[in-house]
Amino acid sequence: MTGQAGPAAPRRSSRRWAAALFAPLLVALLPALLMLSATGADAADTRAADAKPVVTLSKQQAGKGGEITVKGSGWRPNALLMMLICGRSTTDRGVIGGTNSCANAEGRAVTTDAKGAFRKKMPVAEPPVPCPCVVHVATVTGEQAVADAVFVVAGHPLAPLPKETGGGRLAVLATTRLEGDSGILTWFGAPPARQLVLTVGNLGSAPVKDPVFEVGTAHGVFAPQWEERQWRGTIASGRKAQIKLPVELTAGAHGDYQVSLKYGGKVLAEQPWGVGRPWGVTLFWILLCVVVPAAVFRIGMAIVDKVRPRSSRAPGRARRRRPLRGADATARTPKPRRAPKPAAGPTAAPTDGPSTTTAALPWFTPDSAPSENGPTTKGHS
Repeated sequence: MTGQAGPAAPRRSSRRWAAALFAPLLVALLPALLMLSATGADAADTRAADAKPVVTLSKQQAGKGGEITVKGSGWRPNALLMMLICGRSTTDRGVIGGTNSCANAEGRAVTTDAKGAFRKKMPVAEPPVPCPCVVHVATVTGEQAVADAVFVVAGHPLAPLPKETGGGRLAVLATTRLEGDSGILTWFGAPPARQLVLTVGNLGSAPVKDPVFEVGTAHGVFAPQWEERQWRGTIASGRKAQIKLPVELTAGAHGDYQVSLKYGGKVLAEQPWGVGRPWGVTLFWILLCVVVPAAVFRIGMAIVDKVRPRSSRAPGRARRRRPLRGADATARTPKPRRAPKPAAGPTAAPTDGPSTTTAALPWFTPDSAPSENGPTTKGHS
């Protein structure tokens, strides 16, 4: 026992020295490890943010009635996308005319996976305008992202793109947003209204004075309804300006809407808008469905109470009779009964008929009542 205790002591002391040296070293290296992990995460996020969505096609050309496979990568994870075949479009200028230049009825929706990729088949359809054509893929909700891929619809007419008029060329420099809030009247069905705010820059060589924009609102997958909005001001070449344009929906509108901005035949920006349901209108209809039947019921009961016979009314009411006149009164008047004669003595002989008793007057007793043949002089007993 004593021989084994000697070598164990140096081992314990060496372990203590190692632990004492490792603890400060770990404390010194922990901030550096945290900074490296944060830097790696930021770099990954930066690469994800810098990655642009990409769309590839299985075929570059196909005729109407055919089918192609659309693949995408670099999109936001679990994002809802809309795929359309659009005419009068290029990858440089985008879709001229917005979704009005696309075959909306044959469009397809797809959701990206956790890595931001997707794969979807879609039918080939002819757009309502001539080619050049593209397969246009855009996000439906959330942050706007768009990607186009060149595609040729075999047998479809081909026409040159419209020329850009003027030396000024506007482009969106910042993310668009909707400003404003709904009032109490919107809760009862008033038209929702907002302001579309965006920053544009003049990339052309000439100034743009009082530009006329087109603001479109679309509900669901339907094409937007365009309205002209003029902005008062001048944007010099190489300058930028913040533009605010009013946007208004119809009365009672609710659901998911898409607000688009177009200038010079080109869609500059798109912004989603979620409109709440006007619950005040729903509450009004609920109250109407409760109050109107109750009022009709009360009116009906009042009418029934007026037209029903008197004999069927409440038993507490006294029935009124008209006084009888003439012969009817004489015929219906009952004959008075004759009172029986009092007995001659204190005891009366029994009769064959039913016995009749008369109540004695309070000031007479049966013994002191005067008889028919007795004296009636006052003062005699």
